[in-house]
Amino acid sequence: MTTRRSKAWYGKLDKDGFIHRSWMKNQGFPDHAFDGRPIIGICNTWSELTPCNSGLRDLAKGVKRGVWEAGGFPVEFPVMSLGETQMKPTAMLFRNLLAMDVEESIRAYGIDGVVLLGGCDKTTPGQLMGAASVDLPSIVVSSGPMLNGKYRGQDIGSGTDVWKFSEAVRAGEMTLQDFMSAESGMSRSAGVCMTMGTASTMASIVEAMGLSLPTNAALPAVDARRMALAHLTGKRIVEMVEENLRLSKVLTKPAFENAIIANAAVGGSTNAVVHLLALAGRAGVDLTLSDFEIGSDIPLLVNCMPSGKYLMEDFCYAGGVPAVLAELKDHLRPANTILSGDISHYADGAECFNRDVIHAFDAPVKPAAGLRVLRGNLAPNGAIIKPSAATDALLEHEGEAYVFENIEDVKANIDRDDLPVTADTILVLKGCGPKGYPGMPEVGNMPIPKKLVQQGVRDMIRISDARMSGTAYGTVILHVSPEAQAGGPLALVKTGDRIRVSASNGTLDLLVDGAELSSRRATWQPDPPHYTRGYAKMYVDHVLQADQGADLDFLVGKDTRPVTRESH
Repeated sequence: MTTRRSKAWYGKLDKDGFIHRSWMKNQGFPDHAFDGRPIIGICNTWSELTPCNSGLRDLAKGVKRGVWEAGGFPVEFPVMSLGETQMKPTAMLFRNLLAMDVEESIRAYGIDGVVLLGGCDKTTPGQLMGAASVDLPSIVVSSGPMLNGKYRGQDIGSGTDVWKFSEAVRAGEMTLQDFMSAESGMSRSAGVCMTMGTASTMASIVEAMGLSLPTNAALPAVDARRMALAHLTGKRIVEMVEENLRLSKVLTKPAFENAIIANAAVGGSTNAVVHLLALAGRAGVDLTLSDFEIGSDIPLLVNCMPSGKYLMEDFCYAGGVPAVLAELKDHLRPANTILSGDISHYADGAECFNRDVIHAFDAPVKPAAGLRVLRGNLAPNGAIIKPSAATDALLEHEGEAYVFENIEDVKANIDRDDLPVTADTILVLKGCGPKGYPGMPEVGNMPIPKKLVQQGVRDMIRISDARMSGTAYGTVILHVSPEAQAGGPLALVKTGDRIRVSASNGTLDLLVDGAELSSRRATWQPDPPHYTRGYAKMYVDHVLQADQGADLDFLVGKDTRPVTRESH
């Protein structure tokens, strides 16, 4: 048996050991709790300001039960919680700060393994990034999705129906009173968005990578089976410590490839790209934007908003991720999991109970619907588009650009009656990348101009260096890299320029000759920074571009050295 990491804190019979044990005993822990058993950290992102994670305090109790049952010693600790729907300017600005919090907490405390309790969009990747940089045995328990939203007897979905209702109000098709009435019925329980937004996407990816127990992604937050899963997770993490099954043994290149394949099959969020790239950077796995092209030929199997009509509760009852993995069995790469077996075992005994929710591989919702990587002189380092949520007719398009220089420009002018746009116009938004906003917010799915909404237009090509919510839809080109604030070609686009998009060819080109672009570049200046102090300044100074995951440059990689210096 390997020497417990926690022994250096709680196993010494000297002044240092006295200090570590004695102060822990003020919580009522008896002597035998420090007998050398595995000490398991429960890394909790519970917060009342993160509604998605509001059930995690209770789930921690289930994890503790399982740890005690297996002969371990559970200790819960808090880390920063990122409430996607509550934080300004964007929760993404703070993902890397959470990762730092998680990494340093795991490293500094005397724990042998860790259970990551997350849910809301950025909490899961942030926790995994931090844990990967320390590389202890680690396992994820997600908060789970909310119950289906309800409005006038119909199911409604987080985010997806917000965008639809908002456009309907702008078009005069829905009253403001009806819009406000839908608000109370949309979020009916604890849990994350019940659409296939970023939170449920990341939970599905985590399960497909073998970083959680099977069924973790789709069980509703308030389902008793999620508490049972938390209990079983607590039991399993103790076994993982005994087996020395570190995170690096699961975070392999094949596991990342399986994540990309699964993301395509479930119609997952575009945000998975920046999170997987950042996580790979921490794990030392060579993953690039080009690797995401392996998902482009994978069909859409899950008929879930925003790429379909059902919600996560329906996905759970239809069979969840195990049923999807069963359909993907001939396409998944062999990869180890936290259960010390191949990911194929996650599909053992899996059944589909509703083929309208989870389609068969040879009868998909949409063929070849995975994320597409676009490159060209407008995005030398790449951009992405989600065909499953786009209008097919717009995936091959050429049109004139109308440029918004920043998000304030959009808000001030998008509803102008005299805005010079048509349904064929390509809307371009600058200044919303990692450095520019800062934090790369979810504003890439710009509103359709009001004059066009009133004419019945519901989709247009929109291009930006921003992200969009996993709950959003439309023909939206995102993550243009390099971003405008970093001097990427996006900064040089002017209203009236022609742009050509070809999803099938993977191209995104600005149809302006090189001499003109050189002339524009000679006079271009970046905008002054929005922040000049604190974490935000550090972020702007060190953040990588979207094609590298938007991590901080000095956080890439890991440091697994033991901490030897004592505090007294």
